[in-house]
Amino acid sequence: MTRHIELDTAEAPSVRNNPASSRFELYIGGELAGTAEYQETAAERAFVHTEIDARWAGQGHDRLLVRTALDDTRDDGAQILPMCAVVRHFIESHPEYGALVPHWARESFGLQ
Repeated sequence: MTRHIELDTAEAPSVRNNPASSRFELYIGGELAGTAEYQETAAERAFVHTEIDARWAGQGHDRLLVRTALDDTRDDGAQILPMCAVVRHFIESHPEYGALVPHWARESFGLQ
């Protein structure tokens, strides 16, 4: 699934899940600009690393990438293990996503 969400840039970014590479990919102007890598378990998607190309850093693209990855994960019926600091910070800043983290894992990630 590819979601197109426009930010304030000349080249509209898009995010898509690449299951073959176990990552969500952010594209800007057709160029790979960032990734959110994950590992699948039986019921959870563990996000292990998120990275945005330096040319696109500091422009909100990390939030777009993580929000889309979490929304798609929720739509897939999976829960989230925010092992990546970027994903964990996003969930801390957007408590509406906290319910995606299993109850048994919230304390270990410092989430309520």
